[in-house]
Amino acid sequence: MNPLTSIRQLWSSTPPAQVGAADNSASPAASIPAAELRALDAAGGAGSATGTPPAQGSFSSLLGQMVQDVNAKQAVAGQSLQDLQSGQNVSLHQTMIAMEEASVSFQLMVEVRNRLLDSYQEIMRMQV
Repeated sequence: MNPLTSIRQLWSSTPPAQVGAADNSASPAASIPAAELRALDAAGGAGSATGTPPAQGSFSSLLGQMVQDVNAKQAVAGQSLQDLQSGQNVSLHQTMIAMEEASVSFQLMVEVRNRLLDSYQEIMRMQV
């Protein structure tokens, strides 16, 4: 869901008087011009916060893309480690960042797989 869509839904469900009353300690928020909101909405529909376009297609292609991204991060981390070990001009902290990024993305992929398997097993246990 687009962040602006959620804000609009929140705004439409909560009267403007109650929005400001929820947090009296904060400084009053400046109003955002409508043209700026439209520009953000148009930019938000074109891609996500990471700059990649939204996924179009099937669920299997989304999972395939996720596996390819994890593989690419693993390859970058491996290459960075090889370059560091061979004495090339690669900093240790950049290598460690690449390795941790690959590790976290792999852990995320494993957790998504576990959740999908749990969901599948729960569906198979359902009585029809």
